[in-house]
Amino acid sequence: MKLIRVDMTNRKIDVKDIPQDYRMLGGRGLTSTMINNEVPAGCHPLGPQNKLVFSPGLLTGTPLINTSRLSVGAKSPLTGGIKESNVGGTVAYALARLGIGAVVIEGKAPVDSYYSLVIDDDGSAELIDARDVKGMRTYALVEKLAAAYGEPYSITCIGPAGDFQLSSASIQTTDLDGRPCRAAGRGGLGAVMGAKGLKAMIVSRKGKTPDPLASPEAFKTASRAYADAVKADEFSGEILPQLGTACLVEAINAAGAFPTRNARDGQFEGVEKISGEALAERIKARGGKTTHKGCAQCIIDCSNEFVDQDGRYVTSSLEYETIWSMGGMIGNDDLDSIARLDFLCDDIGLDTMSTGVAIAVAMDAGYRSFGDAAAAIEMVESVAEGTPMGRIIGSGPDVVGQCFGHDRVPTVKGQSIAAYDPRAIQGMAVTYSTTPMGGDHTAGWVVDQNLEDFGGTINPLGTEGQVEASRDTQIHMAAVDSVGICDFAQSGLAAEGGLENVCKMVSAKLGHPFGKADWTDLGTRVLKAEREFNRKAGFSSADDRLPEMFYKEPLPPHNTVVMFSDEEMDTTFDF
Repeated sequence: MKLIRVDMTNRKIDVKDIPQDYRMLGGRGLTSTMINNEVPAGCHPLGPQNKLVFSPGLLTGTPLINTSRLSVGAKSPLTGGIKESNVGGTVAYALARLGIGAVVIEGKAPVDSYYSLVIDDDGSAELIDARDVKGMRTYALVEKLAAAYGEPYSITCIGPAGDFQLSSASIQTTDLDGRPCRAAGRGGLGAVMGAKGLKAMIVSRKGKTPDPLASPEAFKTASRAYADAVKADEFSGEILPQLGTACLVEAINAAGAFPTRNARDGQFEGVEKISGEALAERIKARGGKTTHKGCAQCIIDCSNEFVDQDGRYVTSSLEYETIWSMGGMIGNDDLDSIARLDFLCDDIGLDTMSTGVAIAVAMDAGYRSFGDAAAAIEMVESVAEGTPMGRIIGSGPDVVGQCFGHDRVPTVKGQSIAAYDPRAIQGMAVTYSTTPMGGDHTAGWVVDQNLEDFGGTINPLGTEGQVEASRDTQIHMAAVDSVGICDFAQSGLAAEGGLENVCKMVSAKLGHPFGKADWTDLGTRVLKAEREFNRKAGFSSADDRLPEMFYKEPLPPHNTVVMFSDEEMDTTFDF
């Protein structure tokens, strides 16, 4: 596998084999290890010493389904700690098929310079002048670049929010239809890309030189069994293709865990208007697509295409987290405005979760009223315009709270929580607090272990078993993110013999034994690197805490608060 280092300061590109220290890693394992090893933890996130690392998963580019996942790593301008943001689409598969294990963006371009990086079908790379597209929104940018380079390219880019180097800026990448609607949203890594002076990475999709498998037949046998398990599972084989991730809306709301109006309530009275079923019904009635293949190698097709009343494209894919952040969290029950806000975030290059929560904090502070969708759209548009309010919203919920003197800001380490209130699912309190990533849900999603409807056996309102569940899940997810398996294809891992199958594939890829203990060791190794970086950056156990509101404000309808003591929270990781 090749490692491409791009020196933005001197405009030099170096292509070499991946060093032995990184050879057995991919995805989050590679990005986090590299950031910990090579980036001074005390550096400014937008300065030349920070690095931006793009890495496909270890199993991306192989015959295994649902592994077109890209990890993007850097020191986060939002949290001040290490960050890995994960995205689907086409770019990870494109890089892996070119035999590229990582692209590392180093240094910082001169103030008067701006570039795009082009990686051609022979794996060669070149920086080209992009000053003429600085400030351009992502959909217009992709249309311009596609016209210049043709269809067989994957485009990863930033919008105006990244150009402005705002802390909620996302990195967008194209789906199979060539739309920049897949986001590495969390952590503000679009701001790091903008600070480097990089507008876009344009990668050929014609690659035919992936890293060879040590045992191709053994890999194919295990990968076929894994694919069969994913298709046979009710959730990944039936529910997700029909409703997408929006299937979670009513279930989480029924559990009283749907943060509403800046997490003042756990249930939203307008939930039936924004549920997965309501979304599917509206899409079908207008001639959109409820089932849509957005990512390379995907067999689940959980994406959708939302269209307006005239059947014109609005956005893809409208996901659960965005329906929450631009819906219940701001008191908005209008699907059309939620879809519009999703599109605007993709087009401007903003994390929908941090942005929705930033809007919720502003509304909670009295700037606008909850439920005012027009005001929400105005606030998001103002980010692209570069107005003072736009810069406040684009800088994330903490900055909004500071500017309005408002203390009800649901963030951890500067990053907003996601669509599961920790007072109603106590295990998410542990994950939000202790993950090195800030208030991140995918780092340790324990919802299924808590809710009976998902097969859970833990009492979601109690503390027993929650620390252990979060710890084990965080270790597991660090390994999942390293090999590049999509979250929604984890049904293959959960099936009988699923983890054994994945271990067989890793072994068949690398050419040496790899078992269940090695899987746990991999996840633990990644978390250790991330926690080490954060300690060097000045983080301590005092940062592994939720805001006061979650400990003191009972959440209706259960009227519970987060119940963990600091001492209990600190037992999550004993390494």
